[in-house]
Amino acid sequence: MTQVADGDRPEWVPTERLLLRKVAPDDVDAMIAIHANPDVVRHRPEGVSSPGESRQLFSAWLDHWAEFGFGYWSIELAGSGELIGFGGLQLSYGDDGPYLNVFYRLFPDHWGRGYAPEMVTAATEWGRRVLPGLPILIITPTPNVPAQRVALKLGFTEIRRAWFQGTLCCFFQHPDE
Repeated sequence: MTQVADGDRPEWVPTERLLLRKVAPDDVDAMIAIHANPDVVRHRPEGVSSPGESRQLFSAWLDHWAEFGFGYWSIELAGSGELIGFGGLQLSYGDDGPYLNVFYRLFPDHWGRGYAPEMVTAATEWGRRVLPGLPILIITPTPNVPAQRVALKLGFTEIRRAWFQGTLCCFFQHPDE
């Protein structure tokens, strides 16, 4: 997989209510806060992260951008610029080969407002246009019913249940495969 061409880099993607922008070093404190919130990470196999663990993960996000020219975004409200979470696509590898992993994590004050589906829609549209042929997957632990609802609402199809990172997960695939 080569880097995404400069003209296709999704460093700023506006949606109706959101601005999805490339993560920046200044976002690390928000990332630490979101991964320290037990409500936010209740379905995350690793649970709450220490500040050091969050910094390492955030560094990996920045490295992904540097290597591939795309990655997870900081999610802001378009009107205010308030950072409400993180999400987007990263290149991952599984038993069946490479795929685009959909990720999102929002601060609880912003749950239930349709922001996750709005971000996932923008991410999958970008992925289909720029990286056609790569499967787009949402992988979520089986108890995470809200994430499963988002996947189904957006037309993803559950293709299997399997152990992933030590947890039984549902694997949903974007329909445009």
